Formats: sequence, structure tokens, C-alpha cells
Amino acid sequence: MNAIWKTLAVARKEMRQIGRDRRTLLILLFVPVFFLLVYGYALNFDIRNVRIAVQDNDRSAVSRDVISSFVNSGYFDLYDEVTNDQEISRVLDRNEARAVLVIPARFGSDVAAGHSTSVQFIVNGDNANTATTVVGYARGLLSATSARYEVQARLRSPTCLAQACGEGVGPLVTVEPRVFYNPELRSTLFLVPGLIAYIAMLTAVVSTALSIVREKEVGTMEQVRMSPIGPVPYILGKTVPYFVVSLISAMSIVVAAMVLFDMPMRGSWVVLLGVVSLFLVGALGFGLLISSIADTQQVAFQLALLTSFLPTLMLSGFIFPISSMPEFLQLVTRIVPARYFLVALRGIVLKGVGPQVFWSELVALSIFAVVILGLASLRLRRQWA
Repeated sequence: MNAIWKTLAVARKEMRQIGRDRRTLLILLFVPVFFLLVYGYALNFDIRNVRIAVQDNDRSAVSRDVISSFVNSGYFDLYDEVTNDQEISRVLDRNEARAVLVIPARFGSDVAAGHSTSVQFIVNGDNANTATTVVGYARGLLSATSARYEVQARLRSPTCLAQACGEGVGPLVTVEPRVFYNPELRSTLFLVPGLIAYIAMLTAVVSTALSIVREKEVGTMEQVRMSPIGPVPYILGKTVPYFVVSLISAMSIVVAAMVLFDMPMRGSWVVLLGVVSLFLVGALGFGLLISSIADTQQVAFQLALLTSFLPTLMLSGFIFPISSMPEFLQLVTRIVPARYFLVALRGIVLKGVGPQVFWSELVALSIFAVVILGLASLRLRRQWA
């Protein structure tokens, strides 16, 4: 009985301690709910709302029926109509569409006559998993459409020969998939850019946050404040080394992937260096903001993991397509800098495009860096004073 009372006394004391520690209480209550929402909604391997463009060279009722079968399937959204190869390259380079459906001329007349024909399905392969799934969807839809046309051809001419009706010579409509940027659909070519974003974000945020919070814990922050060093030189002196280390780490991953996994480098190294540096500036600013909030390394580490690790992994398009997430979660991804960094990074490495293609992503990264650095500087200056 005495042991029970002691246990209850310790439990009561611990509950009071948790009640006083607002940050720990928030983590205990918020993190499980956050994990449930993120894993429940973002962990979705079904690919939906895939934007496709169409090049309809036939413009017949049959070709329009094929396009409608894609749009009405629930997997594809019609983005736009293109007329030539240059427009196809443009929509794929700019990520305006994930795939392009090309319908040849005389498609409708060949189907009506019971002759075998084919359509071309061009897919952006910078994300191998998504591209594989999208090609599978296209094959399934066109197989169902082909079967329907075969039945219609037999009904129109019940006495036709098997050769004329397409029976015994394969389906009437076949698909010829063509994957851009990653023809072999190697997962390495889309995983490595995501790993760069993941490692760079985590390294920069955690290292910067812990570096300054460590000064608070050991009590040397007061000595630094009394010294003639101002807040700006002190903060820059603490963050520049981590910027250099994070930059070297990110570029090393690119070089290692090129050597070990034959990853191409189709763009400019200078542009790549600039994009990575811009991303790291925002990450370092985020680490500074966390250091201004947390008073212990444990709290700083938990906040860094919660606000950088999970969003970069789950909400950036690194593993799970953003278009398949619920609309409210898609809005949340707009404040995740890794989302814009991955688009720019894959554009440079896999597509060889320049800043004129992903300028909107660069603007988003710049806004994030400026806002986060401004908030961090404001809080640190107040604490310094």
C-alpha cells in the first residue's frame, strides 16, 4: 500500500510538472494528432488528378471519346491542348502537365473500319513511381476502350472476318508509352534530389538551432551579450560554418549519385549551386527562429524534427504526389520550402532547364528566406536587448 501512495505522489508531481511546461504539453498533445493527420492523408499511394495535355491530330468523335475516357476516369485532369512537339516539350519541362496523349490522324476511321491503330502516351519520368503508375492507368483505360470498340465493330458487321474486325490480331487500340527524362524509370533519379532536400534541410535546421541553444544551456550566452560582439556578427559567425558544411554535403550527394548511380547532370552547375544556396539560407534562418523559441537542446531538437523532417519527407512531393493529397493539405504544402526546391532541383539535374522555367519556385524560396530571416532576427534582437 505504501508503494502505491508513493507511486501516486510521483505521478501527481509529474502531472504538475507537465502542466507547468507548456511546450512539452503542446508536444505531447499536438504531435500524435499531427502524425495521424499527416500519415492518414499524405500516405496515399493512389495517384489521382494527374494533369495531361492532348494532341488530337484526328479530331473525330472517336478521338474525343478516348479523351473523355481519360478525363472521366477520375485519375486524369485535362490541362490543355497542344499542337506540336515544341509545345509538348514546354508543358513537360515546366511541369504544367505530367503526361501528353497523342492521337494520330485517321484514328477514328481506322477504329471504325476495324483496323488496329495506336496512340502515343508521353510521360514525365522525373518521378519514376508516379510515371509507372500513370502508364499503368493509361494502359488500363485504353484496353477497356479498345475492347468496347471491338464489340462495336462486330455488332456493325456480324459476318466480318476475324482479320477485318481485329479479332485474333491483338486489340484495336494499343498504347505506345514514351517516358521523358528517365526512360528506364530508375527510382534513383527521383530519390536523389529528394534526399538532397531532406539532408540539407535537416542538417541546416538542427545544427543551427542546437548551436545557439547550447549557449543558453551552458550559461555562456550572458557572457556573449556582455562582450563587445554585436548580435549580427555573433549570429553570422555561428551560422556561416553550418552553411558551408550543408552546402558541401548537398553537392557531395550530387557528385556521388553521378559516380555511383549514373545520375545525369543536364543543367548548369552554377545554377544548381545558386538554388541550393538559396534553399540553405532559408533553412538556416528557420534554425535561428527555432533557437529563439527553445531554451533547451531537447526542445530545439524536437521542434526541428517536427517542423523540418516531417514536412520535407511527407509534404514536399519527395515520396507522395501532392496532387493526390486533400485540398487542405495541398494548401499546407505551399509553405514547405522543399516543395519548390525539388521542382527546381529536378529541373536542373534531369531536364537541363534554366531559371526561366522555374522562376516561380525561386521567388517562393526567396520569400520564405526573407520572411524567416526577418522573424528570426527580430526575436533574437529582442532577446539580445
